Amino acid sequence: MALEEHQVTCEMDVIADGESAISYIEALDAMDIPCPVLVILDLNLPRRPGLHVLAAVRRTLRFSTVPVLVLSSSEAVQDREAATRLGATGYLRKPTRLEEFLGLGAVFKSMIGA
Repeated sequence: MALEEHQVTCEMDVIADGESAISYIEALDAMDIPCPVLVILDLNLPRRPGLHVLAAVRRTLRFSTVPVLVLSSSEAVQDREAATRLGATGYLRKPTRLEEFLGLGAVFKSMIGA
């Protein structure tokens, strides 16, 4: 909805847990297909934490420059600092109101240059 609100059309892959996300990243890194233009990452994922996923993204050659936006419910300074240290491009607190959520589309749009 946030992307539609800001007229961003794109293909979106949604991965439900950290372990699957790491496998996905490793598989894409080994193939000759386009990388995503943006990774939106939650820190609190089942099976493997989002920080492990972020580290996996930054370890790969092909994904190393892909912008990663951490979108988390955590306001903990240590989470923000860890994400920055591991190479997150940005860190935003998940919005609680619909209009704030829809506003994220503008952030995503600017990050992908659409």
